[in-house]
Amino acid sequence: FKGGVKPQTNKAPSVQLPIGQAPLPSRLFVPLHQSIGGAPNPLVVVGEHVLKGQLIGGADGWVSAAVHAPTSGTVLAIEEHVAAHPSGLPTLSVVIEPDGRDQWIPRTALDHRSLAPERVREILRDAGVVGLGGAAFPSHAKLTPARAVPMQDLVINGAECEPFMTCDDLLMRERAEEIVRGIAIFRDLLGAKRVLIGIEDNKPEAISAMQEAVLGLAEDYAVVAVPTRYPAGGAKQLIRVLTGKEVPASKRSTELGVQCFNVATVYTAYRALAHGEPVISRIVTLTGNVEQPRNWEVRLGTPMRELIALGRPKADTDRYLMGGPMMGFEIPDLTAPVVKATNCLIAGSPALFPASPPEMPCIRCGACAEVCPHELQPFELYWFSRARNFGKTQEYHIFDCIECGCCSYVCPSHIPLVQYFRFAKSEIWSREREKQAADAAKARFELRNAREEREQAEKAERLAKAAAARGSERKPAPASATVLPPQVDSPQPVAAGESAGAVSPSDPDTVRKATIVAAMERARAQREAVKPRNTEQLTVEQKNEIAAIEARRAALKPEPAAAQGGRADSATSQERAGE
Repeated sequence: FKGGVKPQTNKAPSVQLPIGQAPLPSRLFVPLHQSIGGAPNPLVVVGEHVLKGQLIGGADGWVSAAVHAPTSGTVLAIEEHVAAHPSGLPTLSVVIEPDGRDQWIPRTALDHRSLAPERVREILRDAGVVGLGGAAFPSHAKLTPARAVPMQDLVINGAECEPFMTCDDLLMRERAEEIVRGIAIFRDLLGAKRVLIGIEDNKPEAISAMQEAVLGLAEDYAVVAVPTRYPAGGAKQLIRVLTGKEVPASKRSTELGVQCFNVATVYTAYRALAHGEPVISRIVTLTGNVEQPRNWEVRLGTPMRELIALGRPKADTDRYLMGGPMMGFEIPDLTAPVVKATNCLIAGSPALFPASPPEMPCIRCGACAEVCPHELQPFELYWFSRARNFGKTQEYHIFDCIECGCCSYVCPSHIPLVQYFRFAKSEIWSREREKQAADAAKARFELRNAREEREQAEKAERLAKAAAARGSERKPAPASATVLPPQVDSPQPVAAGESAGAVSPSDPDTVRKATIVAAMERARAQREAVKPRNTEQLTVEQKNEIAAIEARRAALKPEPAAAQGGRADSATSQERAGE
């Protein structure tokens, strides 16, 4: 592949001893979210006794993987605990206190050839099998071949190109036969015609062990020694080296008839099917500024502080990295637990990792573009990221960057280019989320307006129909029919010099006014009939205040018409008496 660098490997110290079994810690903090995709739902409660391998977190959706108890013990809590992440933010975790018995759940061996492929994928999902090369992508989701393209090549990644890291190297040396059996399972599920096992040529013992394991199998199994060059362990880079196929950013490798898996992933898949063992542990390289660098098989959920103590860190150790020095990150808190993505822990010191020199201006030397394995232009991406011109960064394909760190490694100006690219990606994602939220709010607003307009139109239509029905009822009756005068609730005013019978009670205006007057009288009577509430426990001051208000209200209340009429009659009689 194009580009790449050759940093110092520093692998020899951690391969001198075989894989060790790390002791059980006093407490296990098992995060429920240990893979790309949905977070599993907790399936246990506080105080429950669990067995080794028991399901404690069920997969949430297709792109998700289950989580299991690493040992038998008691669930002390289901709470937020610091995660193995650069942010140091907490994640929902199950806290288990081991009982020391390490008692397994009942296990059943399965033959994948007797099961439907879909059923095998479900078993792998429920066993928590994910990519153990560092990405932690649920493996069952990658085991579905493309419908239109037949699967040609199954690539097994044993390159392990990161400096310091040797967990895959020791796994291939000691458990090559089980790895090959796991490869056979994946090959049957994908229907691949050829298997290519790529291992960097600086691992001769692993190459020899894998060649011996595939000896006697079909001729289409090939163990290939690839040149030692970082990042040869990248899936797209290894596929290009072994098959000559270049996977575009817009496509998946299955669309080209090839799929890639890590050696540790196929090993755990074999253990899940052949032994009924879910993923409850993994091999971790403990190296760097320690007295005893070694590879350990560690239970998931083990606090990193307890694992690091096995290597006896030296006095000048000032930091710890998870992953390799090229793509790893500094651990913010050693109480964070080991998870499925924890492949390496490196103890750092000022001598091992000197402080970076101050950042200098970019001189556009082009060295970063020469080593980029995806043939990007990092110096252009740097300028646009620094200027916050995120549209231009997307034009220069910033999301094709795998953040391998080759550009930062060779930059003569000591610019942390990968950090700029991560910043630009996070800003673009944030703006996309804000845009999606705004679009959703706009859609809700438009739907509400449409609903209100529809309801108003329906209401207007109902009122129009009711008015039409009333108009049809008011049509004059035929001449032969007898029309009865309507009943009027209140007497109508009579003009001077006219008799009461002179006013036509069938006049529509008269009837409408009488109806309105009657309705107002009924409403007034209903208001007066309503009694005040919450007046049972009033204080003396409140009662006096209410009495004063009622007195003022009575003084302002208009007098009845009968009283007004009586006073008018008396005034008239007095006037007549005076005359």
